[in-house]
Amino acid sequence: MKYIQPKVLASSFTCPHCGTISKQEWWLRNWNNREYQFHDENPLRVGICDHCQTPTLWIVDKMYYPDTGNAPFPNVEMPESVLKLYLEASSISSKSPRGAAGLLRLSIQILCQELGESGKNINNDIGNLVKKGLPLIVQQSLDIVRVTGNDAVHPGQIDTDSPETVSQLFDLINIIVEYMIALPKKVSGIYNSLPSDKVKGIIDRDSK
Repeated sequence: MKYIQPKVLASSFTCPHCGTISKQEWWLRNWNNREYQFHDENPLRVGICDHCQTPTLWIVDKMYYPDTGNAPFPNVEMPESVLKLYLEASSISSKSPRGAAGLLRLSIQILCQELGESGKNINNDIGNLVKKGLPLIVQQSLDIVRVTGNDAVHPGQIDTDSPETVSQLFDLINIIVEYMIALPKKVSGIYNSLPSDKVKGIIDRDSK
């Protein structure tokens, strides 16, 4: 599903309430002015989703309502233990991108446990998953979140104070879940619906 990150005064984005990419109507006002005005210098900005008619509330360029941050909606197949951390990271991503990056690093450590690893050493877990045939794109995604999350805890060369950097990590978490959980589940369901004689033929072919 395509996702357009919410940005103040943008003409359209993915609504954090209904999840639809929709047009946004904007109202701006000053602290001491009861009347709404269209003026870029007014610090309070209210966006109204054209689809669900629900508002987002911004102060200058930061969204304060809803308090879910600007992260994409989580993959529906995301395990509950990972989802909890993902949503927590989302809720602070606009206020503390660095904190969100650290939580997302922890979320892939938990995800490695969900995939059968120990969860004690995330680098070793990723290495073990590679030995088991982990696709390159997923390994790279895991390592990007791992390295960036490490820099959030022990500041180095990656700008984890950047909302753009952290926004990419949310995308990667969803990509990892899609490749490792959602797609295998989907393919397995379709494969298991094949006629039994066709499945037997495939098994016989691969056993030669």
